[in-house]
Amino acid sequence: MSESTPNIIEGKGSLAVFVANHKAALDAGLGGGGAVLMRGFDVPDAHVFDAVVEAYGEPGFTYEESLSNAVRVNVTPRVFTANEAPPTTEIYLHHEMAQTPLYPSKLFFYCEIAAEEGGATPLCRSDLLFARLAEQDPGLAEAFESRGVRYTNTMPGADDAGSGQGRSWRSTLGVDTREAAEGRLAELEYTWEWQSDESLRVTTATLPAVRDLGDGRKSFFNQLIAAFRGWSDSRNDPAKAITFGDGEQITSEDMAPIIALADELTYDHTWQAGDVVLVDNFAVMHGRRPFAGKRRVLASLIG
Repeated sequence: MSESTPNIIEGKGSLAVFVANHKAALDAGLGGGGAVLMRGFDVPDAHVFDAVVEAYGEPGFTYEESLSNAVRVNVTPRVFTANEAPPTTEIYLHHEMAQTPLYPSKLFFYCEIAAEEGGATPLCRSDLLFARLAEQDPGLAEAFESRGVRYTNTMPGADDAGSGQGRSWRSTLGVDTREAAEGRLAELEYTWEWQSDESLRVTTATLPAVRDLGDGRKSFFNQLIAAFRGWSDSRNDPAKAITFGDGEQITSEDMAPIIALADELTYDHTWQAGDVVLVDNFAVMHGRRPFAGKRRVLASLIG
């Protein structure tokens, strides 16, 4: 069993009722391991899943208000598809929206249809990863913690569902015009450059790479693995996606030990229809393995 395996709660009947009556126990399980799997309950569709999230009783974080790079489709105002990228595309480990200054604290995932083949959701505890990195290479760990990171990506003018980085700048920034986009980017302290094909290349301000979890643990809280391994399409080059906060390139030599540790610590959650997994976004990274056949995993975020 991996150190990133979620705590498991098996039951039956209404998950919304269970969550409403056992929130403290759920949160305790989340604090212990960073993720909780709820299996066997009656969760047949997105609307019942929505009721589960409502029963949890914490403010939501909508797709529209986020700066997520991914193309997603809302099923209810609170619930949306996890990622519209093609089944053959691997979504590498990341903390949700950690490449932006706006991110959720927790994630709910729900499996409506399990893939015929593949499609697991990898989970990796970033507190364990950072502790191991600090032991193995304290200088590198300190560099990430003290210098922070910056991310660069190019957003298309219209949504491109063929890419994991395909959300348009209009949707991402919640604007309709170039002028409004530039105003929003200035508020975020991003730098930007318009491209000839109506796409928009942006670079974030310096963001944290490490988060203090407040209980003696620190988390490798960022999108570095996903950006380095997966931000690749006709607009984006992973080799140019990430730098330290001072602008120095983060190299393959920097990333190699981190990827090796993450691979060692990762647990692949194989979905069953009806599964609901609650994830602490500050402590656990997630991703998506490629799959064959139909797969429908939905998400909802907690502010």
